[in-house]
Amino acid sequence: MGCNVVVSNAQRIFAVDYVSRADIKVFVVKYESQADLKVFKVEYESRVGQNDGRWFFVNNESKADKKIFFVDYESQAHINVFFVEYESRSGWLNNKKRHLLY
Repeated sequence: MGCNVVVSNAQRIFAVDYVSRADIKVFVVKYESQADLKVFKVEYESRVGQNDGRWFFVNNESKADKKIFFVDYESQAHINVFFVEYESRSGWLNNKKRHLLY
């Protein structure tokens, strides 16, 4: 008898329209050095990472590991993210906040 184990480290993301529906509030910073996490948006769900900044944005809230809300001000956010152009550039700069996406 086989057993399938799915390890999900919150890399399937859904952006909600209301802050009250979010698991985490995110602010997009202008500079990489200001980020807690550098995020690369992957094109395929199979490419999601293990809490390493590779995010796949799902179209259905029920398929998400984490629901995020993009805030207007840094002071409102749980984490600051910077979107990178290359997958190899993704990752955490502030490991103290890593637990927020588990």
